[in-house]
Amino acid sequence: MGNRADECGTDVEIYCKALTNTIHADTPTGAPQQLLDLLDQLGLERQEVPTAGPVYIWHEVPGHLDADEQKRLASRAIPALLVAGYKVNCTPDVFDEAAYQQAVQEIRSRRARPAATRPAPAAPSSRSEPSRRTT
Repeated sequence: MGNRADECGTDVEIYCKALTNTIHADTPTGAPQQLLDLLDQLGLERQEVPTAGPVYIWHEVPGHLDADEQKRLASRAIPALLVAGYKVNCTPDVFDEAAYQQAVQEIRSRRARPAATRPAPAAPSSRSEPSRRTT
């Protein structure tokens, strides 16, 4: 029982499983837990089949979504996976360009927001002021 990520040498292969409408996200055998958790967080559902050898793990887009929503969810996951440093491939029949671009914009806008910082101290004046003492 092989998978496309093993065959293609990628971290995630997103495609529509043959003879079904199910969108799969295959990860390589022995994929890191961080990758599996990220796919979970992105809304894909983890599937597992234990065997005498390895446990086969893949993710699917939730089946209760309509076909367009499934494609949007899969495409929106790609930028987050890329930012996390994973190599991703998605077949054209699953890819939704508008959903992908929206996810890219959201990531960029989150990165562009400045972190809450304290205001910089005022620049010292050129003339010295006597120190004030209270007793």
